[in-house]
Parts: sequence; C-alpha cells; structure tokens
Amino acid sequence: MVEAASLSWEHRYVKANSVKLHYVTQGSGKLLILLHGLFEFWYSWRHQLPYLSREFKVVVPDLRGYNDSDKPRNGYDLDTLSSDISALIHTLGYEKAHVVGHDWGGAIAWHLARSFPNKVDKLAILSTPQRWQTVLTQGISQSWGHLQRNWHVLALQTPGIPQWLIKENLSSLLTYLFQQQVVRKSAFTQANTDLYQAALQKPGVIPALLQHARHCLSLNDWINSWFSPSRLSNNPIESPTLIMWGEDDNLVPATGLFSPDSSRQNITSRSIADCGHWIQQEAPNSVNRELLTFLS
Repeated sequence: MVEAASLSWEHRYVKANSVKLHYVTQGSGKLLILLHGLFEFWYSWRHQLPYLSREFKVVVPDLRGYNDSDKPRNGYDLDTLSSDISALIHTLGYEKAHVVGHDWGGAIAWHLARSFPNKVDKLAILSTPQRWQTVLTQGISQSWGHLQRNWHVLALQTPGIPQWLIKENLSSLLTYLFQQQVVRKSAFTQANTDLYQAALQKPGVIPALLQHARHCLSLNDWINSWFSPSRLSNNPIESPTLIMWGEDDNLVPATGLFSPDSSRQNITSRSIADCGHWIQQEAPNSVNRELLTFLS
C-alpha cells in the first residue's frame, strides 16, 4: 500500500525562516502539517500521507538539520523550530494549518500553538509530554529503569561527545530504538531501519541531531525548572487538541503527557493498547482513524 501510494507523493523544497526545507506532499484542501521526531525524517509518516491526503493537503517536512533540509550550525531551539513551521505555513500560502507532531515534533507543535496561536487550527500530539524535562524528573522520582531506557537522549546531553562515537554506534542505536523499544515488532523491517540510517548518515545530520537532542532535554532547563516549579506553567492552548499515546510506551510514559491544568483545556485524549512509542508506525490504522475523526 505504502509503495503504491508513494507514486503520488511529491518531493519539494521551500525557503522558510531563512532555511531551505525539504518536504513531501500529497492531496489538496486545508493544510495539514505532520512533524517527525528525533532520529526520524518525513518517512515516519509514510502510513498517514496517503490516508489523510484524501481530505487534506498533507505536508511533511524534514525538520531543519534532517535528511534533505538545510543543516545550519544554529537554530535548533523551540523558538526557532516553531518559527520555521510558522514560516512554512505562510510560504505555502495558508493563514493557518492543522498541525500533528510526534516525539520532538510534538514538542515543536506544542510550542507553535503557544507562540503562534493564530497559525494553528487543530493540534494533535503523539507520544509527547508538554515539557520533556518531566520525563527526566519522573525518571528520577519514580524509576531509574525509565532513565536507563532513555539513555540515548541523556548521553547526547554530554558536552563534547565525539560525533564519531555516534556514527560508529548508529546501527546499534537504531536497533535499540526501532526494534527493542517497539511493541508491535512487525512495524519495522530491516529495510525501514536501513532508510533511517541512510538519512542520518547524510553530511551534517549528526551535528544537527546533537543540537536537537540537547534542546529536547536540556539539563540546564531541567535544573532551573526543578528549583523553580513556576517555570513549568504553560499558557492554555487555544486550539482544540488531541493527545494520543501508546499504552506500552517505555520511552515516554503517559504520566508525563499532561500539564496540571489540562482538564481545563480543550483536550481530547486517546490511548492505544499494545503499542509503544512509535505510535503512528506501530498502529497506523488506529492513528489514521483517530486523526481523521478529530481533524474533520
């Protein structure tokens, strides 16, 4: 199905916020943007592109630093990354868009909805806490095992970590992420993993990945938020919001997905049983149905 649908995909480039972004698009109508997470690229949404393009113009960018997008030395903080997506919406000729994000892409989507509320129609967040620092906080307070499962993100926080160390161990890292941490094992073939590895091995991607990861789980931000709890407060999201997660996600537990005031926000929550962190790839049919129902 994915192979046949890929014949209708179009690969394009656009200048947004002073960087050239590569994106894949399909369909027509209201704009729907899908944002990938750490260690991924547009391909992580391969199951959603053909399905959601029946109702929307689906645009799936490679985030700055990934795959075929520009790889500048700076600009991997949430302010800049959300500005990239805001500029993308504008450059494509739209005033606003539905935005769906997974993992780090979900964090960008959260930030976009707070920073540019007029740009986001509906918001869907998959397997993403409102603040990544809560993942570390809960790991310390609840389970060292949780920290051990997120060793890959914690290791990337180490200043001066040699890029060659990541390059030499990239295959093992991807095996850990896309096989050992997957509940529905059939979701990832070796060919899938090889595509992710090839995208990450492109020149300039590993340095960019390091910056993404360090902004994703900044130890400095976590220490500040630990001693200043008020820093965790978030402005309410104005957009109708869907939060989805896999019930067996070992990387981001459901307890980190919600803010204290989420019950007062316009939030719909959905969980998927027998599913891990890579929710849109492990349970594509369930995710597709939930997204289409919510966005329509």
